[in-house]
Amino acid sequence: MLINLAIGLPTMLVCLILQVAVTFWCISYYVRQSSRTPSDGRWFEGIRPLLMVMIVMVLGNFVQIVIWGAIFIWLGEFNELYEAVYHSAVNFTSLGYGDIVMSKRWKLLGPLESANGILMLAITGAALMAILQQLIKAQSDFIKRQN
Repeated sequence: MLINLAIGLPTMLVCLILQVAVTFWCISYYVRQSSRTPSDGRWFEGIRPLLMVMIVMVLGNFVQIVIWGAIFIWLGEFNELYEAVYHSAVNFTSLGYGDIVMSKRWKLLGPLESANGILMLAITGAALMAILQQLIKAQSDFIKRQN
């Protein structure tokens, strides 16, 4: 059990650092883009940066899934990257299909990755919601100025 924690907790820390870096980049990107966007009520102009942010954040989550998959290969649980990444994605998203089960020795890494994934996906969702709220506020402010 301790070896699972010794591998899982540092991996979770790496994922958190990656997620925070991606989130900060995305927020600053959105702020830069929204300051360049004319505030003349064209709400679709604000959606382009939102879409870019969403894509980058999802890619950040995918990189974390690959990191976990690579660790599973390194531990000898899988021989193929595809299978390791698939299993990792099922854990990370907490789907829990159960079609692929790790050996008893490393089984605790699954719940650790799942807890990690729930937190990282929550950060992604929270950042996207904050950006969407900013977009809605900008549109609302425009409508108020028109009246």
